[in-house]
Amino acid sequence: MFVWKIAPALAAGNVIVVKPAEQTPLTALYCCALLKEAGFPPGVVNIVPGYGPTAGAAITNHLDVNKVAFTGSTEVGQIIMQAAGASNVKRTTLELGGKSPNVIFADCDLDTAVAAAQEAVMTNAGQCCVAGSRTFVQESIYDEFVKRTIEKAATRKVGDPYETATQQGPQVDEEQFNKILGLIESGKKEGAKLNCGGSKAADKGYFIQPTVFSDVTDNMKIAKEEIFGPVQQIFKFKDMDEVLERANNTCYGLGAAVFTNDINKAMMFSQGVQAGSVWINCYNVVSAQAPFGGFKMSGLGRELGEYGITQYYEVKNVGFGWLKSLVKVVVKIPQKNS
Repeated sequence: MFVWKIAPALAAGNVIVVKPAEQTPLTALYCCALLKEAGFPPGVVNIVPGYGPTAGAAITNHLDVNKVAFTGSTEVGQIIMQAAGASNVKRTTLELGGKSPNVIFADCDLDTAVAAAQEAVMTNAGQCCVAGSRTFVQESIYDEFVKRTIEKAATRKVGDPYETATQQGPQVDEEQFNKILGLIESGKKEGAKLNCGGSKAADKGYFIQPTVFSDVTDNMKIAKEEIFGPVQQIFKFKDMDEVLERANNTCYGLGAAVFTNDINKAMMFSQGVQAGSVWINCYNVVSAQAPFGGFKMSGLGRELGEYGITQYYEVKNVGFGWLKSLVKVVVKIPQKNS
């Protein structure tokens, strides 16, 4: 995320101030040390660690800041937009939350779909804005899909992120840890079937067991709110019309995926779903050349690719009236010596 912001901003000729999230300042500070070592002039890239209500608010309200780019929650994105409008109408690009649908049709390669769907929501301990946290499975393969998903989740290794065999590390802090456990409890209370996981995975640290819910309905809290943790919710659907309507029934629109061996279904879904990125028979395949961003409350603007650079400069139109001195034409006629 740090590089996604600074690379296009610098390429467009800007100087920048970066405020990393208060939970994760160390990588940004290390990158700043590398920039200094590489010979960047003083003042071009500035790292200001701090909290949102103080350091973040100082940036978004400052009259000398012309543009803010932010990755984080939709709630904070709304605060940034308000500050940008109230100060100097700062340009903003916002990459915010999501509740991305991952649709599995019966004609898919089931083993591939099961593995990809679980990784889509469990990667980085679920702490991923574009996580495929709503897994829609066609009814004829629903039971088999759930069975294989539970088996796969049971083998997922949780532990020290510095160990190469580890597949899932801890949540970022105690607040997020408790929020996820609270949402898991709400899923159980509202009638979703807890198939595996559902509690902390260790006596120390903020580790949560890989958790799978089935029989999830659209009105449940876990179906509507961004969990940002290793919690997979599996829904059942009948056909394309139904699943498209349900997939779009959210305030978010960051990512979506479809698994099918029918190209017509794949194209129909990708055209109909309201999401900034749509993957077919894969998930979260992000390329530096392709734009990334969201519909609806998942954000404004795009990052990466050509679109990413356009967010960091202004377009100016300069028009000329006719000036006699503007163009001088000199015509020389060559002479032929006799």
